[in-house]
Amino acid sequence: MSAVSHFWHGLGMSKTNEQSGQMLASAQGALQGGRFGDALELAETLLGKSPDDPDALYIAAVASRYAEEFDKARGFLLRLHAASPEFGRAWQEEGHLARAQGKVEMALSAYARAVRFNPALEAAWRAQVELFANTGRPAQAAQAQAQVKRLADLPRELIAVTNHLHESRLLRAEEICRHFLRANPKHVEAMRLLAEIGMRLGVLDDAEFLLESASAFEPGNIQVRLDYIEALRRRQNFAASREQAEQLYMQDPASPLFQSNLAIESMQTGDYPRAFELFEAVLDKLPNDAATLTSMGHALKTTGQHDEAVEAYRRAFTAMPNHGDAYYALANLKTYQFTEDEIAAMRERVERPDLAFMDSVHMSFALGKAHEDRHEFEQSFYFYEMGNRLKRRQTRYDADKMTAELRLQAEHCGAELFAQKAGMGHDAPDPVFIVGLPRAGSTLLEQILASHSQIDGTLELPNILAFAHKLRGRRAGQTLYPQVLNDLGAEQLSQMGRDYIDGTSIHRKGAPFFIDKMPNNFRHIALIHLILPSAKIIDARREPMDCCFSGFKQLFAEGQEFTYGQREVGQYYRDYVNLMDHWDAVLPGRILRVQHEDVLDDLEGQVRRMLGYLDLPFEQQCLDFHRTERAVRTASSEQVRQPINRSGQGSWKPYDPWLKPLREALGPLV
Repeated sequence: MSAVSHFWHGLGMSKTNEQSGQMLASAQGALQGGRFGDALELAETLLGKSPDDPDALYIAAVASRYAEEFDKARGFLLRLHAASPEFGRAWQEEGHLARAQGKVEMALSAYARAVRFNPALEAAWRAQVELFANTGRPAQAAQAQAQVKRLADLPRELIAVTNHLHESRLLRAEEICRHFLRANPKHVEAMRLLAEIGMRLGVLDDAEFLLESASAFEPGNIQVRLDYIEALRRRQNFAASREQAEQLYMQDPASPLFQSNLAIESMQTGDYPRAFELFEAVLDKLPNDAATLTSMGHALKTTGQHDEAVEAYRRAFTAMPNHGDAYYALANLKTYQFTEDEIAAMRERVERPDLAFMDSVHMSFALGKAHEDRHEFEQSFYFYEMGNRLKRRQTRYDADKMTAELRLQAEHCGAELFAQKAGMGHDAPDPVFIVGLPRAGSTLLEQILASHSQIDGTLELPNILAFAHKLRGRRAGQTLYPQVLNDLGAEQLSQMGRDYIDGTSIHRKGAPFFIDKMPNNFRHIALIHLILPSAKIIDARREPMDCCFSGFKQLFAEGQEFTYGQREVGQYYRDYVNLMDHWDAVLPGRILRVQHEDVLDDLEGQVRRMLGYLDLPFEQQCLDFHRTERAVRTASSEQVRQPINRSGQGSWKPYDPWLKPLREALGPLV
């Protein structure tokens, strides 16, 4: 009886998830025991039921390599890279396969990618030591050996944490790391790892505290200091992140790493002259550094220096032809037209199997825009779909899970909750929340309102999301949010409101009101109303096909995982409309809805309507919003510097033959 037949016989032919897990464990055991044929047979049976299962593909690839069936191993690895493009162990196995075939440079490239995705892969580092030494590259061998030593010095628990962290098992990583820290409360690397887990989970205040403590214990630990700067920046505490970057810079003002970090932090505080000075200092030493050229391009774009930004981006991909970030940055200007040569260069590279994952993503979206500008819509859709498909595999977004999560808001936050908590919270009237979906016109509304003398424009502030994350907690594996809102007392709600006002003060310039434009805050309107009952809320809404397709075409810097699929974005739009209908019912008159198409049809009328809702006088500069000089960091930055226009209206129509999944997902809303 074969291993597979024996396995199913022992399970009585039942095929549950638990039994699939047992089968996977049997395949792993066969692999470890040197029974490669059995391991491969078990893995292939699993793949017959779940063709993209990463663990089964990995076992099949390893078993095939040991059996010296190299072509078969390569086929499994190609499927594994497609299913999980940033799975470090898959790239380590790619290196092992290339090494077994005597392909040294291909092996080194694969190992380098493996440790970029998971720096705890000791076998990949050891292989690099040997290959670099054997090919006469002692400096590179020494660098790899240093990483081997670093891993050898780490407690085994932290090796496990690192592996879980970089293979997206965040809750397991957190569990092990917290257990280790209870026994070793001042272990700096454990603190750093737990902070990284916190940042990935969005628990930014805890991450900041851990890194602040770790940097106090080991002031000379550069990685901890850099992570601390990142945590401060992600909390948008830009003054503090810049101060930390200044301290590193003063240790070694000639260091390009420290110069670059300080340049980025200077941008965040609005000190663009200093940022440009530091970028130029880096480029004096590293004139072809593509990352610095791209960052400088972003700064030039943000400050409205369009032509100079274009030049910086083009210098970046001239210096590094595979640098997809620079190509996409040009596409994301929305106004740049790619040349024939640039399109040909991207098309030649994007199909290469050795192109780095994010470079493939960036070039796919850039090619989508390039062909769209030429009215080559079938080719354009092909590349937009390619970019979205890659991102879906990376994010593993679950649309049905999000639907269930948003339904909880309606279930637990009804009229009785708001009646019970009436009169609670902090009564500051300062915030103006603009919510909705990305690409719905929220940046335009922000630019219009921020042109008013009594309103400060800010950024997409994370404060409300941070409160929601903190309230989630966990009990028996279930989130406590939003039902926990029912348990909060008057003092807690008032304190959260005060904390919000204090935490956002750094972004204000002295006007009595300020804008918090975080579109996905529509999920948290109950929380906003309870802690800030006097705040204003504007819902920026756009026609569903235009809004959803515009999101589908956009590669976001982070978040917005729901946009990377037609069904996903359409379902999210429906969930958003349903939840906003609920808020309208339980908080009547609380939210002002502004339809993007109405703004296009009657700018002055809608401006007066918004200012009336905010109890502010009309000001002409709100109609002249495109002349307002301020840093704008969203994808719409170039568009809001132009007078009102309809260039994006109906942009989905040429793609209609390929948008059936989106129309079906939107259903009656179309």
